[in-house]
Amino acid sequence: MRPRNATGDSFFVWDGDVLVLNILGKPSASRDAIGKPKGTQLKVSVTAAPQAGKATDHMLRFLAPLFGVAVSDIEVVFGQENVNKQLRIRAPKKLPAVFAHPSLLLDAD
Repeated sequence: MRPRNATGDSFFVWDGDVLVLNILGKPSASRDAIGKPKGTQLKVSVTAAPQAGKATDHMLRFLAPLFGVAVSDIEVVFGQENVNKQLRIRAPKKLPAVFAHPSLLLDAD
């Protein structure tokens, strides 16, 4: 029996104050951008080429300010050198617009 995806039917799940996020990466894109959820993954495009994990490193530098965290607050659980990856973002201070669906919001400050 296959283990269930840690995020269930969503592209993310909260583990306390840690946001667990499944990513479908698109390296060598024309621009850095967060796309739409695709199944249980969030599409994220980056301009960096997929060489020895450099696109993932670029992705973390792109995502950190969007979540209001330092790059060191983002852990790559798996997929450093793969388009399919999972990130753990420690205590994000903000969420990109793709999280703005009413059922996805955290309690406002």
